[in-house]
Amino acid sequence: MAFVSNLQFWREAGYFDAASHEKWLLHTWSLSVEWQFYILLPLGCLLLWQWFGLRGVKLVLLAAGLLSLALSIYASVRWPGAAFYLLPTRAWEMLAGGLVWWATRTQPMPRQWTRLAEGLGFALIVLAIVFFDAAMQWPGYLALVPVVGTMLVLTTNRSNSWLTANPLVRHLGASSYSIYLWHWPVVVILSYVGETKNPLWIAVGVGLSILFGELSYRFVENTTRVKLSSLKKSKESFFILAPVSVTIVAACFIYLFNGLNVDIRLGASTLAAKYVDQYSRENYLNAYVKEQYKLQCDFFDGDAHIAKGSDIPASCTQKEYADGIFLWGDSHAQALSFGIRSHLKEGVDFYQVASSGCQPHVGSDNATTGEFKIACDRSNKAAIDAIARLKPSVVIMAQAGNHDKNDYDKIIEHLYKLGIKHIVLVGPVPQWQPSLPRAIALRHFDKNEQSFSDSSFDKKLLDIDNRMKALYENNNQATYISLLDALCKNNECLAKVDDNNTPLVWDYGHLSLDGSEYIAREVLFHTKELSNYSKTKSVH
Repeated sequence: MAFVSNLQFWREAGYFDAASHEKWLLHTWSLSVEWQFYILLPLGCLLLWQWFGLRGVKLVLLAAGLLSLALSIYASVRWPGAAFYLLPTRAWEMLAGGLVWWATRTQPMPRQWTRLAEGLGFALIVLAIVFFDAAMQWPGYLALVPVVGTMLVLTTNRSNSWLTANPLVRHLGASSYSIYLWHWPVVVILSYVGETKNPLWIAVGVGLSILFGELSYRFVENTTRVKLSSLKKSKESFFILAPVSVTIVAACFIYLFNGLNVDIRLGASTLAAKYVDQYSRENYLNAYVKEQYKLQCDFFDGDAHIAKGSDIPASCTQKEYADGIFLWGDSHAQALSFGIRSHLKEGVDFYQVASSGCQPHVGSDNATTGEFKIACDRSNKAAIDAIARLKPSVVIMAQAGNHDKNDYDKIIEHLYKLGIKHIVLVGPVPQWQPSLPRAIALRHFDKNEQSFSDSSFDKKLLDIDNRMKALYENNNQATYISLLDALCKNNECLAKVDDNNTPLVWDYGHLSLDGSEYIAREVLFHTKELSNYSKTKSVH
């Protein structure tokens, strides 16, 4: 309503943020950016016109566009969340459209060039669709590809083009706003049922988005526009302001009462709904859980979304005894911390340097950018320096995924030269998209069903695990622990650690405290490298 949802989603874009596919209104961020732009642009132009005249307006807008582009390229590396969601790094994209209108309003492109320019424009757009993926920095300089492509198509203004002038494309263009409003809720539904990677269901989702968009266009958008245009201004204002006012009052009520989980909303009061709410980021990741994750030993500030300005406390790597276990990695390593410490015998130190988003590396981190890279480089240097100083008996390394893309050979060689006796690589934890609690609540709420097969399980982890086993199964310097082998049998993976629906992971893949304790007790301390450090000796 206030066109600030982009600010909200930017603030929520932390490392432990709920998966984007769980947010029904995530797509409204772009609408907010557009409204902010179209509200501020005319006001800015009026002021500039008053102060500098027409020439000043043109020069300032051109400078603003170039500055916005430069900021977008820089911020996409340093502050990717802000670069994605905020107006200053997105304004250039909309100013580019204005530039096309301004440049061609009196002097259209020569006809002999239009066909070539249109073809090149569509080629750039298709290039971005086919080859760009979510792992790339965005928007940044890459956004130039689809933006320039769109500018070329608009500049040609070919009213007789078979690509843009056919009835189907024209109608899709007319209903595109309504289709956009529907497409993301459809994606969220597919995510809930675990079918976001199923080509058939993806095709169904596209069809449903177009169908719902067409119905909205015909019976809501067009009908409302026609009806309102036939009313007097006073009545038109009333019919616009009345629903807006009701929505604002309802929103204030929901905010003041911390949601609307009341009996009248049966869906919100079911055991399954309460279960999902229990394991939401806001409710589960409380101060106690953060303490057990030992987030004080993290070089990244997850609340401010920036690298911490100071070192981690000395207690993270403080030596007291001759023997010690060192935990190194990212937030998935943090999640192992509680379980390891819970089963560690007296007289053995526990050290931890684990930072959100930071894979173990020797030397500069090449897997991250921006604030994450700053934090990761500092985190990995601190870990290497501490290991060299402490000479722990065991070094345990863990990360979320992409283990096979990390240069563990280099890390193992370095640790071996430092005299580390036991080097342990922990494979990926089973992961579910968008979250395990969601999958349990929707499809596996029977308490007796502790292991199950579900379409939301991230199958690419199996390939990663197989490659890691092939690489390190017979390695004399390091031991690879396959959690998937330990937890998954006959296409079913352990998802609950007891008969009370307690999930192994509380989101998509971060171990719950009970899950961490289970992994340590049933898997890690059954290995020969760790069994001697357990409170209770394990048979291996």
